[in-house]
Amino acid sequence: MSLVQPGGRPASPQFAKPITVRVIRERTGRLTYDGWAWIEVYQLDSRGEAIDRRELYVRPDGMRPAPPFPHRPPVRRAAARAAG
Repeated sequence: MSLVQPGGRPASPQFAKPITVRVIRERTGRLTYDGWAWIEVYQLDSRGEAIDRRELYVRPDGMRPAPPFPHRPPVRRAAARAAG
C-alpha cells in the first residue's frame, strides 16, 4: 500500500483540491479508458488517519507520492481508559 495524492485535475476532474489516500488495490476487472484506472483507497485526514473508504477513477500518471506523516506512538487502549 502506498500514500498518494491525486494531484488535482491531472488525476481526475473530481479533484479540484488534492486529497491524500492510502491505496488498497487497483480494480483490474473494470473496463476503463486507456490511461485511467479504478482504485480502492482509504482517504486520510491531516494526521494520516483513515476517515473514509472510497473507489476512485483516476489517471495514475496524475497522482504523486504524499509526504510522510509525522510518527505518532500508538495509543494504548487500556492506558487511555484508566486515564479517563
